Amino acid sequence: MPVIVFLIDTSASMNQRSYLGTTYLDVAKGAVETFLKLRSRDSTSRGDRYMLVTFEDPPAAIKAGWKETHNTFMEKLRNLQAAGLTTAGPALRTVFDLLNLNRLVSGIDNYGQGRIPFFLEPAIVVAITDGNKLASTGGVQDELHLPLTTPLPGSELTKEPFRWDQRLFSLVLRIPGHAPLGPEALGSVPSDDSPITAMCEVTGGRSYSVFSHRMLNQCLESLVQKIQSGVVIHFEKTGPDPLPTEGEGRGDAKLGPQPWHCCRRLIYVRPNPKTGVPVGHWPIPESFWPDQNSPTLPSRIAHPQILFSCVDSEPVVVDKVPFDKYELEPSPLTQYILERKSPHICWQVFVRNSSKYGDLGLPFGYLKASTALSCVNLFVMPYNYPVLLPLLDDLSKVHKLKPSLQWRQSFESYLKTMPLYYSGPLRKALRMIGALNLLPDHQEYGLSYSVGSYLKKLSQQTKVEVDRVNSAVGQKTHLEVHIRLRHRWRTSSTCSWNHISQRMQSFMGRATLPSELTTDEFSNFQLSTNNKVVILQMMSNPYDVPRRHLLDQLSRMRRNLLHGTACVLDQDQIHSVPIAQMGNYQDFLKHSTALLREVDSDQPKRLHTFGNPFKLDKKGMMIDEADEFVSGPQKGKRAADHNLPPGGGPKRRRCMSPLLHGRTYMFPREFKITTNHLSIAQEGNHAEAPHVTVYSTLNEPSTGSEHLEEYVAVQQHQLGAEVYDESEDERSEDELCLAIEEPVVPLRFPSPTRLKKQRNRENQEINNELQVLITREIRKPGRCYGKIFHLLQQLRGGLDTQLFFLHSIIKEAARFKKRVLIEKLELFMEEIHTRATSISHLEAV
Repeated sequence: MPVIVFLIDTSASMNQRSYLGTTYLDVAKGAVETFLKLRSRDSTSRGDRYMLVTFEDPPAAIKAGWKETHNTFMEKLRNLQAAGLTTAGPALRTVFDLLNLNRLVSGIDNYGQGRIPFFLEPAIVVAITDGNKLASTGGVQDELHLPLTTPLPGSELTKEPFRWDQRLFSLVLRIPGHAPLGPEALGSVPSDDSPITAMCEVTGGRSYSVFSHRMLNQCLESLVQKIQSGVVIHFEKTGPDPLPTEGEGRGDAKLGPQPWHCCRRLIYVRPNPKTGVPVGHWPIPESFWPDQNSPTLPSRIAHPQILFSCVDSEPVVVDKVPFDKYELEPSPLTQYILERKSPHICWQVFVRNSSKYGDLGLPFGYLKASTALSCVNLFVMPYNYPVLLPLLDDLSKVHKLKPSLQWRQSFESYLKTMPLYYSGPLRKALRMIGALNLLPDHQEYGLSYSVGSYLKKLSQQTKVEVDRVNSAVGQKTHLEVHIRLRHRWRTSSTCSWNHISQRMQSFMGRATLPSELTTDEFSNFQLSTNNKVVILQMMSNPYDVPRRHLLDQLSRMRRNLLHGTACVLDQDQIHSVPIAQMGNYQDFLKHSTALLREVDSDQPKRLHTFGNPFKLDKKGMMIDEADEFVSGPQKGKRAADHNLPPGGGPKRRRCMSPLLHGRTYMFPREFKITTNHLSIAQEGNHAEAPHVTVYSTLNEPSTGSEHLEEYVAVQQHQLGAEVYDESEDERSEDELCLAIEEPVVPLRFPSPTRLKKQRNRENQEINNELQVLITREIRKPGRCYGKIFHLLQQLRGGLDTQLFFLHSIIKEAARFKKRVLIEKLELFMEEIHTRATSISHLEAV
């Protein structure tokens, strides 16, 4: 979950205006809002946490911290004011202390037990300032200095105030106050020469010198791309330069230090696509050998210094032994390795003083170019992997997980060269290959009792500090400058009180002020202002109104007086909204009138588009009648009906739609029918029901079940007779006792026009059921579309009907942005059209 902290310069110099008329502070506020909009386009931005810090003294500097919501963040951003000094150093210290509050509580830094890249909390600090001199109460400073003292517990465990997953980027506003004469230069944005630039480079970030609003938007888009999950590592070359490759000549080698010899870059820690959390196995070793008798821990540097040797080595990988793979950010080092075009060799990496013997330490991984020469990867392996991996390979292939005495002696020799904090990851790796009980479970992690107790104490102290800082945010009261009001109505004036009361009595009918306007009750009332010189006035002086505007102004004054203390604004004043309130659309929506209802109220209502735009209101969704009929009521019990037979109520009729039982419609032959009421045994119960005897044109009983189905599809609603299907009542055809007690009565068959209308009506009902089922399948997540095309095979009607149906289905799929399904539906439509065209040609022949 990335943390994005905006550090806004609120010094008085931010009140200077650009050539567009807006102040630098307004430009900074707009830049933050633009950044949020650009970031919201990424699907991974749902877990972002935003904080807001200014150049004020803490805790007033923290406007939005760990507990504040996004609405509070936006409100504090709009209410920022530029007044004070340019205290960039203390402000940056406040930002890093705020970010490091939860690290000791969660143990994310893992002090003394190796650095874990996949256990991180990535944070980006975006500082927006004007780049002027750093002014404080002690004077003007030329360099940026962060205070060494901090109330945060455990700050002495790291030499720097930041951590390896925290980077600083600064936007230095250099927008001129006059419009540029020539065209704006295009290209990359240069770095600024302000004191904050050096701090940005130390943390692995950079600064941007912004000269125009277009350049500002370009920088914001670049910053959005910088939000990556990873940690910063300082790579440094050790030993001689590598030998030239076949394509390089010995004379091409450059003498002296090169940019790729030493660089500080980010390694990307990709999250697991299933869980969204990074997963790994091996840590990066500490720069000291762990001693169980040491009472304290040495301070570590924020960015681990990894040494790489340019001696070509063979990459080693053993089956079932895990390793971690991290991609390096593009840098001069990655460019040099890729230009060598040697993807089958690697350079081993070390951490100085990580082993018990030797200054360089033992290798724990290697740098290697990808096979496609597109990037350079850092492979993190077990400590001293050239010795361990062959042992594990022999254990699984030669000894079949039954180690010999000689193998155990070699393994114990390796354990003496391994730091103790590698015991846990190694035990998990041995468990993965099936080798158990090679390491004792009670193996210590290399920390003494005093160090472990100190870390636990720091965790408790940090919890108290977290609660203190969170409670102090937003509750700091500021000392404000006040203007004392004096009673001016008793002094001499050009307009006396009697004159005003006479004027008021002429149109109000009374000469006294309303109770809410009586000034005697507020003799000690004070108005607060940010500037002693500026005195706020709510209304204009009536004596400053021109003569030609007196009548219009009189009506406004009367309206203001009649409304008491409520101030009725003019139309021009309504549209004169401060820039800080222009983006506050939430309050506007709350007071706006309700919209009219939708024209088609049967359609499901969609929720607001600030969340999921495809989320539907389940209360307004359509319900499939077939499913509702089959499922029946689910809640409650039916009242007892004493008129029902002992076996229970009558069996529920199934829907006779051919869609549900897979039948096809056929035109009926000529039939004759008689009805008779017979008692038929069904599941031990006796029920009397009308039954049908079907005769063909030869007056012979038709025992074929197809005749019965064909006739029921046409005559069911006209005859009003209930027909029991063989699959429905679970009875064979022989159990249906059809008797003839009345003479055969000839039937009157419907006309062809009526049959055609009835067939079209049935096709329409089938297509409606198909549309409901297909729409339900489209709304389901995933790409399993087999059921959709199985349902489309049952589509009824002519070519025009089928094409219209497919167009509606494609439109529904487009609403949910299912491109693959749309392509398949278009191919299906072409097949239907081609088949219909070929049939028409055959009929014509």
